[in-house]
Amino acid sequence: MTDANGRPISLFMTAGQVSDYTGAAALLDSLPRAQWLLGDRGYDADWFRDALQAEGIKPCIPGRKSRTEPIRYDKRRYKRRNRIEIMFGRLKDWRRVATRYDRCPTVFLSAIALAATVLFWL
Repeated sequence: MTDANGRPISLFMTAGQVSDYTGAAALLDSLPRAQWLLGDRGYDADWFRDALQAEGIKPCIPGRKSRTEPIRYDKRRYKRRNRIEIMFGRLKDWRRVATRYDRCPTVFLSAIALAATVLFWL
């Protein structure tokens, strides 16, 4: 999860085969006060949209292609999602993160947190 400037504010790691919105369920409790949440199609689930709206957050998430009814979302606002991709790109500039030298998930998450702190917060 990032702020409006693309700086990471919350990190959570899941297994590689876990869907995006399943991992997002763990971050629901730590959501900051926000008006909008931008996410890609991987976060499209009715229960996730309902949970965001219960928190007072408007989801800007396009619907999956398999949906029978298309989901309306703000396309201009959705274009700002590239800040999240830029954040991932900057994190992968650190060789340790990009090649995943650490096989232990705890150590790898610590390396990501260290890289994020140095790159975005110092």
